[in-house]
Amino acid sequence: MADHSSSVFSQIARAPEDPILGVTVAYNKDSDTSKLNLGVGAYRTEEGKPLVLNVVRQAEQKLVNDPSRVKEYLPIVGLADFNKGSAKLIFGADSPAIQENRVTTVQCLSGTGSLRVGGEFLAKHYYEKTVYIPSPTWGNHPKIFTLAGLSVKTYRYYDPATRGLDFQGLLEDLGNAPTGAIVLLHACAHNPTGVDPTLDQWEQIRKLMRSKGLLPFFDSAYQGFASGSLDADAQSVRMFVADGGECFAAQSYAKNMGLYGERVGALSIVCKTADVASRVESQLKLVIRPMYSSPPLHGASIVATILKDSNLYNEWTVELKAMADRIISMRKQLLEALQARGTPGDWTHIIKQIGMFTFTGLNAEQVAFMTREYHIYMTSDGLENQHGWSKFKDCTSSCGCYACCCYPCCVNKHVLLET
Repeated sequence: MADHSSSVFSQIARAPEDPILGVTVAYNKDSDTSKLNLGVGAYRTEEGKPLVLNVVRQAEQKLVNDPSRVKEYLPIVGLADFNKGSAKLIFGADSPAIQENRVTTVQCLSGTGSLRVGGEFLAKHYYEKTVYIPSPTWGNHPKIFTLAGLSVKTYRYYDPATRGLDFQGLLEDLGNAPTGAIVLLHACAHNPTGVDPTLDQWEQIRKLMRSKGLLPFFDSAYQGFASGSLDADAQSVRMFVADGGECFAAQSYAKNMGLYGERVGALSIVCKTADVASRVESQLKLVIRPMYSSPPLHGASIVATILKDSNLYNEWTVELKAMADRIISMRKQLLEALQARGTPGDWTHIIKQIGMFTFTGLNAEQVAFMTREYHIYMTSDGLENQHGWSKFKDCTSSCGCYACCCYPCCVNKHVLLET
């Protein structure tokens, strides 16, 4: 007889917490009222609360008030208006690639799902199975592409000595990559360093990649959220599309529309011809169908409603710029507070980096101290919120130190901390 006294899964080892999500788990267990979570990549109000954009509320109300709306399944590729609007947003409404029908766009489960669908498509249909990702990069990138069936290698990106871009290392590593290799590029607001190439550097990267036949795969999670301009934050992508070459772009609306839990994203593939784009889309359907069959309706409907309505779209750009400007302002406030207190080291990298995250240079021991003594939570590799470290010794260790910059209370309160 079978032994029912123990589980057939009793030999399974407990998996480690995700480095980023694990921070939130530890934070939630802390009963201290002054606790602060700097690891979560989400915008917060002055009161430290989640923000739902006014334009999102309006779009949702329009949807609720429409009696013709039903809850039927979407097609495998998703909501047509959403896909059309997403392609125009990232490539530009006047993009020749769009006008020539050389772009195929499919709705996916936010940025993560878009990357995974693209990765699985490439693993099945592309001759080169190696993808190069920047070092460092978002912790989920290597897992996504490995599980999709690709081999993952890295190229140099961040220089801990300068807390800036290791541009020569980047060019050297991509120059040594095999012909046809896939290269993951952060479109703007590099996660987790906040370090982006200049436009001149982007042009050099483009020329090098095209000369070697490398395939660009952009991850665009922060369009409009970095500089406050949707067009400026898409310039890197549009450079590669303008030269007529092929490329991939994964988009997320988690940050720039605050639709974190709606899981709204898109994968666009720019092809050489309309015929190729059509055939590519047919194969993307075969990737999506057994994975999640079809994407959810509600979040994509919110995005499509905003992108199609000029008044809502304009209001969105205003709200988006306000969020971006506020983060930029908080970076300046933190730098000024650190300098006013005579904090050792050069902290000007705080205002040179951009977007939601920053690499500060703190090490794991200093991070543990902040958590233990002040209930401030961040990833244990020294990545932390740029709003609040005073009287710490300067550290240029390769671990970096990253944090979300969207918590104003860090500036107001925790910058006063001393070791």
